[in-house]
Amino acid sequence: MIPVISAKDLGHSFDGRRVLRDISVTVEKGEIFGLIGPSGAGKSTLVRALTGYLQPSEGEVEVLGKRPSTFGPDDRRRLGFMPQDFVLYEDLSVSQNLNFVAGLYGLRLFDRRRAVGEALQFVELWDHRKKRASRISGGMQRRLQLAAAIVHRPELLFFDEPTANLDPVLRHKFWDEFSSLRDQGHTLIITTQYVGEAERCDRIGFLTGGTLLSVGTPQELRRAAFGGELISLSLRGDIGDLGEPLSALERVGRLSEVREESGVSGTISHARLLVEDADIALPKVFRALDSTGASALSADVLIPSFDEVFFRLVQENSRS
Repeated sequence: MIPVISAKDLGHSFDGRRVLRDISVTVEKGEIFGLIGPSGAGKSTLVRALTGYLQPSEGEVEVLGKRPSTFGPDDRRRLGFMPQDFVLYEDLSVSQNLNFVAGLYGLRLFDRRRAVGEALQFVELWDHRKKRASRISGGMQRRLQLAAAIVHRPELLFFDEPTANLDPVLRHKFWDEFSSLRDQGHTLIITTQYVGEAERCDRIGFLTGGTLLSVGTPQELRRAAFGGELISLSLRGDIGDLGEPLSALERVGRLSEVREESGVSGTISHARLLVEDADIALPKVFRALDSTGASALSADVLIPSFDEVFFRLVQENSRS
């Protein structure tokens, strides 16, 4: 199957300053692909190159089987785009704005009415359809922009920082809607500086300094960042008294971050154990401890946050 997006060695410079370098990535049909990185990482520039609004200085890119710079009106109808800033007409009502956008994409009157109604229902703005865009909240304006991006039912959707400055509840709602769009068969490219949102993507590209650090599923990137999977262990006793049990654990995996914690019930030692496969390693952990007469107060598969994953990938890249 031909990828929806294919970029090879893509790069771009502004006034001699490189803002994108050596970007090679593919996006498959029907997935949520997250471009995640800090402000200024090059995410918006990459989206502009993929949508044809920017001709890259270097490399090759195809979107929906064509170079974006050659897109005609029919090609652009296959795309939807939600920018960071509110760009609709504040003096028009919610429904008038959507009717206007649907008309720009060539929807005829009957189709337009149905499409506008469906989009408003999807973003839960039907009850506010007669309000002026200037009279609705910032969160509603963001949802109106989402409706404008999907009203013509495009195959491929681009969302540039759609959840920036939204409260956690509304961010969660947006991601539920993104998942629903993916389940309907749309392909979504979503940029965000909220690293934690990586968990909601099917695949992720971590971008920093115009460079794509790593691409993969959430699980693949965790493994890439840590070199495997992690088990979190708690044992009763201080580190000095746990020499034999800790040595037994090191035959199962690699111990890291061993630390002590004193409390009213005594000293407890905590450790991380890096293993190839946590599900396979856990029974070995218990057997290793049993062989020394020790037992774990707790032993859990640890799922690191994506802030930690991103930090480790950046560190690794800086050393290479």
